[in-house]
Parts: sequence; structure tokens; C-alpha cells
Amino acid sequence: MKKLLLATAIAALSVSAANAAPTVYGKAFLAADYVNAEFDGPAGNMYDEDTIEINSHSSRIGFKGSEAMTANTDVIYQLEYGTSIDGDSNGFKNRDTFLGVNNKQFGEFRVGKNQSTLDYVNNVITADSGYWDNLGQTQNENEVVEALNMADSNRIPSSIVWKAPKYNGLPLQLSAMYSSDDQNGNDDAGFGVAMMFDQGTGFTAGVAYDKDQNISGDIIRGTATVDLGKYMAAPVTLGALYQVADYDYSNRDTKKEKGLILSAQMPLSNFARPASIYTQYNKTDNLDGFDNSDSNQIVVGGKYMYKKNIIAHLYAGMNKADNVVYAYKTKDPVSNKDIIARSNGDAEVFVVGTGLEYKF
Repeated sequence: MKKLLLATAIAALSVSAANAAPTVYGKAFLAADYVNAEFDGPAGNMYDEDTIEINSHSSRIGFKGSEAMTANTDVIYQLEYGTSIDGDSNGFKNRDTFLGVNNKQFGEFRVGKNQSTLDYVNNVITADSGYWDNLGQTQNENEVVEALNMADSNRIPSSIVWKAPKYNGLPLQLSAMYSSDDQNGNDDAGFGVAMMFDQGTGFTAGVAYDKDQNISGDIIRGTATVDLGKYMAAPVTLGALYQVADYDYSNRDTKKEKGLILSAQMPLSNFARPASIYTQYNKTDNLDGFDNSDSNQIVVGGKYMYKKNIIAHLYAGMNKADNVVYAYKTKDPVSNKDIIARSNGDAEVFVVGTGLEYKF
């Protein structure tokens, strides 16, 4: 009897330890990118880069897991950190890091640094790997050309995310978010809501609203995708995203930023392993709320999956933007100290890249 009780206790401890053990995950992505970037300002050509760069794109490591608190509630956690495995920068940077609970009746709650719910309707993006995963600004070493694309979703510190439980027969995923004040320079608390419709028929649609989280102001985003292969002999998935951002800057008048994304992705069947090609077009008017500041971007690329977790990438793209802001280092004429100056002008970025992504 004592041996039976001892064996039962050991088994119970083993199950508890297994539940508490985190899952280690991440990815390493290195690419060789040929970059040709120019910026023409009031003084002519102010920046000209023509080089091959070795870049780490969204490489990361994370720990996540869950453990039962009660019969209906689990504690959940995630600690995820980005790192630059090409060595351009040292250390780790917080990505999604949270502690929360998941209740079968009331849904999931995450508290910490969370990706904003605006990203929950990011389902049309095909250029999601490598250099051109670049909604927002493009950065080249110490030089920054700001706002070459529409405002994007960020990770918001001191935030709470709620994901509603999924109900049988209801193909909707509802999410909401709250972030405390003084985040991203905002004096007011921010919030966001998102809803995704997907009934598994090849058509999805999403809508999201965000206030004082990713920008000082409001963002509304709508998306839709359709898998034509579900309806006809055309294995192509089409996507469209439209977004309006209304910036609330106290120091200047602004125009509403309007962004459009069109995308297409098609699997290839004449390869030994799974492969696909894609294209994505981005158009943004009134970048960052500036009148007559516009951009156009086109990207094409392909993926070849040696295994599910080993993916080869090839991509090429160009972004042309008018009347954007360029930040650069210069000398103060009086103090002779290094300062950051800014100038408006036209930017053009052309990149061809190839890389290998390993997920674990």
C-alpha cells in the first residue's frame, strides 16, 4: 500500500512539473541584402547608399507555457526577446512579454507588453519576412528615413489584452486592449478593439480600431482575404487592407493618413518541396499626417520550405516616397557638437535580398 501511495505521489509530481515546464521557441533569420537608397533634399543628394548588408530580421527567442489554477482557469505566460544575430547590436529587446489567465468562460487576459490589437487584422500581409516586413519607417544604420509606409502596429508596454472565448458555431474572434497613460508619448490612456471573421470557407474579414496607442490619435483598419482555390481552379489568395490614421499633433496641422495594401500569394506545385510566390503593393497618402507626403511600394518574393521550420527566402522591392523626413548626424555650427538634424525631401529605396530562416 505504501509503495502504491509513493508511486502515485511521484506520478502526480511528475505531471505537475511537466505542466510547469516552459516551451522554448524562437527563430534565427539571416539575410544578404543588396541595398540602394537615396535621399534628395534641399541641398541635393544628402544620402546615397549602395552596398550589400548582412542583416538579422526579427530573430528572437522565447519561453511560454501554462499551468492549471482551477478546473476552468489556467495561468499563462510568455517571455519573448528579440536579438540581432548578425552582431549589429548587442543584448536582447523585449517583444511580447506577459503574465495572464485563460478562463474557459470569460476568455484570455494578458498583462504586460503586448502587440496591439491592430495587428490582429494583419491577415493580408504577404511580405512578412526579410527587409520588406517594414510597415512604418525604414532604417539604415544611423540614418533614418521616417514614415515610408502607413502607421503600423507596435508592442505596447503596460497593457492589458482580452481575447473573448470562441463559441461553437460563431466564426468571430473578438479582442480588446487597454494601455495606461504616458505610453508612446501620450498623456491619455489608450485602447483598441479588433474583430476577425473566419468560418473556414476561404474568406476572411477583419476590422480594428485603435486610439492613442500606436500613434497620438486614431487608427481604423479594415481587411479582407479570399482563397480563390476554394471557389475555382485558381490557387491564389488575394488580400486587401485599407487604413485611415487621424494624427493628433498639437504643434502642427495634419491631414488624415490613408493607406492601401493589395497582395497575392500562390503556392507552386512543380517543386520537390512546398514553395510559394507572392507580391504586395503598398500606397500611402499624407504620411505621418503631412500633406502631400506620399509613398508607393512594390515587393515580389518567394519562399521554399526545405522543412516546415527551415525556409529559404528571396525577395525584391522598391519604395519611392515624396516629401518625407530624413534624420541625420551633423555638427552644430556654434558648439561644434554632434546633433541630429532633419530635412524634408524625396527618398527611394531598392533592395534585393535572400536569406535562410530557421524556426525552433
